[in-house]
Amino acid sequence: MQEALLNKKSKIAVIGLGYVGFPLAMAFAQKLSVIGFDSNERKIKLLQKANTGEATTGSADFAAGDIVFTSDAEQLRQAVFFIIVVPTPIDKYNVPDLGPLMEASKTVGCVLKKGDYVVYESTTYPGCTEEDCLPVLEQYSGLKMGVDFKLGYSPERINPGDKKNTLKTVVKVVAGNDAEALDTIAKTYELVVDAGVHRAPSIKVAEASKIVENVQRDLNIALMNELSLIFDHIGINTFDVLEASGTKWNFLKFQPGLVGGHCIGVDPYYLTYKAASLGYDSKVIAASRSINDDMAKYVARKVITHVLRNATEPRVLVKGVTFKENVSDIRNSKIVDTVKELLAFNIKVDVEDPYALPEDVHEEYGLQLTTNPGKVYDAIIITVPHAPYCKLDDAWFAAISTPAAMIFDLKGIYKGKIKSRQYWSL
Repeated sequence: MQEALLNKKSKIAVIGLGYVGFPLAMAFAQKLSVIGFDSNERKIKLLQKANTGEATTGSADFAAGDIVFTSDAEQLRQAVFFIIVVPTPIDKYNVPDLGPLMEASKTVGCVLKKGDYVVYESTTYPGCTEEDCLPVLEQYSGLKMGVDFKLGYSPERINPGDKKNTLKTVVKVVAGNDAEALDTIAKTYELVVDAGVHRAPSIKVAEASKIVENVQRDLNIALMNELSLIFDHIGINTFDVLEASGTKWNFLKFQPGLVGGHCIGVDPYYLTYKAASLGYDSKVIAASRSINDDMAKYVARKVITHVLRNATEPRVLVKGVTFKENVSDIRNSKIVDTVKELLAFNIKVDVEDPYALPEDVHEEYGLQLTTNPGKVYDAIIITVPHAPYCKLDDAWFAAISTPAAMIFDLKGIYKGKIKSRQYWSL
């Protein structure tokens, strides 16, 4: 297979062209012949225009790339190596939603042939690939894993907005259903991952490794958030404490904050769901999720208490709706929970963000972004350290707020810099 892929006699297909799938497809397109598949026809049309040079935005990404973008599943029949990279969200009850994963498995199953490989990258709980996805592949293909086709898993490690830790520079964990599958999958990824690969002993181990990466961060951030709650009652600044503690060589430098996005705020629920299905009630992981999920409402209560004491018709400006700095991704944005709490108290709220797309924010959350903030805010909430925000100073905040206003700096960007207004941080 390796030789056929390199000679472009065979094709590789990437199913799902989101923040993980697209750069993965483009990386492989520099070496192999690639089919980029996504069910979102609007996205495919935009990518097709960019690929043919009709669109200038992002066209440099397509230089020397051998790739075809399509939403037609029939074109996938040309591929022999399939990589499935679709979202694995949770529903409103924090239960894993395998819908996109099952649909992608069905799509691939319908075109699967003898000798093909299927590798999953979507983050999920240990056992999902073999216990949930594999039966769908076998049902729709009429083939048997290990006899007719090979199965693998390689957890994605893409960090949106990170120019240093990229697909090429981060070690890739890979796993296969047998030794032959593992070797072929590892060698295929080594074509695009300069840092090399780590060969996990089983698919379940590879699945678990990804979950643990995000659970560990969730636990540590939850500890910082709980410390922030305690220090707020004591009356000391959490970031001052962390700065002092950080002088010890083995102190882990995590910070408090709202935990949203598509990974840390979601993945732990996949593990607790799996644990519950096996009769184990997770305690530490569940506790960290509870703490982190409650932080948005805690911030809202602090803001509500302040503005209702100081204004008859309070106005609040929220700066930042993306889940992290310098990206456009608004999935599972926890500041939206804060905004909803403020609106429930009939508080006027303006939301702005230089990176978020207004149409996405409105479609996902029903909120209208403002591009022209007002001048008389009773509170300003800064949620993430977007590059333009880091340049703001005390005079800027004073110019758009009332004398009694408070600056709620969730990431400690302006610690020690706000003099003319009241200041609070997590």
